[in-house]
Amino acid sequence: MRLNYYPKTDSLYIDLSEKKSAESKEISEGVVLDYDAEGNLVGIDIDNASKKIQLKELILSGLPSNVHTVAA
Repeated sequence: MRLNYYPKTDSLYIDLSEKKSAESKEISEGVVLDYDAEGNLVGIDIDNASKKIQLKELILSGLPSNVHTVAA
């Protein structure tokens, strides 16, 4: 999983899979879910992210993987 924040557009994309998106559905204004060809959720796109979610802190708890931080 990868979280990408784009400050110029104030959008956050949460990549849940390496599979390509085949279909997108807007579930609320500025929140789009991306699905692969099999109907599995592969990504979440959030426009105006700073107004919709808390971006100042990210807490990861109990994940069975390594965490990598990439400087912007």
